[in-house]
Amino acid sequence: MTMPAPLPVLTVGFPTASRDAWMKLVTKALKGADYNRRLLSKSADGVTIEPIYGRRADGAVTAGAEAGTPWDIVARVDHPDCKSAAELAVADLEGGATGLALSFADCVGSRGYGINAQTVGELDAVLAGVMLDLIALRIEPGAAGRVNAALVAALVARRGHRPAELNVNFGLDPIGVLATTGAFPAPWAEVGRRLVETVGSLKAKGFAGPFVTCDMRSFSEAGASEAQELGAALATGVAYARALEAGGIIAADAFDALSWTLAIDADQMMGLGKIRALRRLWARVTAVSGVASAPMSIHAETAWRMLSKRDPAVNMLRATTAAFAAGVGGADSIAVLPHVSALGLPDALSRRIARNTQLVLQEECNLWRVADPAAGAGAIEGLTEQLCAAGWAEFQQIEREAGLVASLLGGHIQGRIAAVAAARNKDIASRKAPITGTSEFPNLKEAAAGVLDVKSLPHAAAQPLQAGAALLSFDALVAALEKGGSRADVAQPPMTALTAVRLPSMRLAEPFEALRSVADAAPVRPTVFLANLGPLAEHGGRATWITNLLAAGGIAVISNDGFSASGDAGAAFAASGASAACICGTDATYDVLAEATAMALKAAGARHVMLAGKPSASEAVFRSAGVDQFVFAGQDVLVELAHVHKALGIVGA
Repeated sequence: MTMPAPLPVLTVGFPTASRDAWMKLVTKALKGADYNRRLLSKSADGVTIEPIYGRRADGAVTAGAEAGTPWDIVARVDHPDCKSAAELAVADLEGGATGLALSFADCVGSRGYGINAQTVGELDAVLAGVMLDLIALRIEPGAAGRVNAALVAALVARRGHRPAELNVNFGLDPIGVLATTGAFPAPWAEVGRRLVETVGSLKAKGFAGPFVTCDMRSFSEAGASEAQELGAALATGVAYARALEAGGIIAADAFDALSWTLAIDADQMMGLGKIRALRRLWARVTAVSGVASAPMSIHAETAWRMLSKRDPAVNMLRATTAAFAAGVGGADSIAVLPHVSALGLPDALSRRIARNTQLVLQEECNLWRVADPAAGAGAIEGLTEQLCAAGWAEFQQIEREAGLVASLLGGHIQGRIAAVAAARNKDIASRKAPITGTSEFPNLKEAAAGVLDVKSLPHAAAQPLQAGAALLSFDALVAALEKGGSRADVAQPPMTALTAVRLPSMRLAEPFEALRSVADAAPVRPTVFLANLGPLAEHGGRATWITNLLAAGGIAVISNDGFSASGDAGAAFAASGASAACICGTDATYDVLAEATAMALKAAGARHVMLAGKPSASEAVFRSAGVDQFVFAGQDVLVELAHVHKALGIVGA
């Protein structure tokens, strides 16, 4: 048998690449510009992001599950109708999901929808056709967390399962509920006592847990930075561990009772680094606590704050990037929010796309076959280390504020998060941080996305516990539900009204979406005439730029091939039927034609005249000629678009 000739070594004859050689090329390309200002960037935490990194031979593997262990693909169960919820859940599992997240109506993530199961029988109907012993089951954190956990425990008993054989995360997170709703059902000592009793009861029944989750999604939705999320994640875990230990649960069991939930957005490197950093930081906490290190359970969900209502198909790309980061980062389970989630309750097709996003990453990309494939990559190792330092500093600050509960009640961490969110919102408003399909390259002719025609559920506020009323134990809750009791029969309203400034839930695209909605509601699409000066080669750049900018506010344009005479531009405007115009061209052309063109447009009836470009030495002249507004890169686009709305007489502007 003839052996094939060996493949040639393609690197022979090429010099070894080095950073010094690369820097020489960069210095030449920069032509004297400052390297740090042009090529280095900073995250919201001041983490330095370099343009290129070298290999890190000292990179340590930071992973949860062993190599060859695929993460669980989790689908949300949140339809208010029990039968419809069951059909969607079974379709998800048959389509490749390996886990379900029960989102009851009281769960913040349900966003006005959610499972409307009042009894164990109704929850049984929601999970009809679902074999609980073959899937991973999660309960989303909610204000009625103990009752939700009791419903699931009662269902397990009703179906005759052995709890030890099930994979159930009970999702208890009273601190997360405080952060999200701004309300605490009782003093922290009492909340901790209830938590200990609930965890103890579930363990006694044979459940393995985790029982408590440290859910950082509300911090993400409020605009927190990666380090703030990490600091809060550590502080939440420490608070729960202390409460469980104080209630008599040994330290090792207290730590085993915990899990974490992170929101991962489309910043791939930061999301990947955040998961790795959390594992390293919690390992440090366990070491300091004298507890033997054990794998921590991390659930990742694609971030709500990055979703857009406009051009929602772009959300598929964002979700794919986030899911990739979570998978490579070592998440134990991942939930991809369907791309139409911001518009309403996702339909079967959007749920299928969300599932398949993960299936492709698992089955075709094989991301699960290697434990921590980012280990040794200079960029990821560097970001992980910097995030560890920044996250630990935030954790220490929270500890100086007497822990996360005290920090929330005092409004301290909310203030720090608000400052970061304000800076990010400023970048979004100026389009320094563009949102594709919303603030950049919007589509005024996009087709409506498919969501289910389901009305949101009303939420009744709990009433204070009446004097003399008994607080049911967790065992009593389960027993009452097993006997056919409903939520109303076991309602446990708050004892004391402790309040905090709630963390807001914000999507980054909302300000632009509000402008679009007002414009879309107009009887006729608002339109601006483009007074393009000179040939396409001269006016094309600014004409394209202003077209996209105006479309971000729901405003269309009437364009043309350009004018060489101001009078022609005025005549074309008069024939267009528009009430506003924007002059587009080069600065050199403006010096020759802008003044006369502005006068011609005003004479033709233009109520509002814009000029695409920064004000120059001729600003006073241009304004005197009729230019009302200068529009250029770097401005607060929201302010400028609101100005245009007002000039066009758009209702609500």
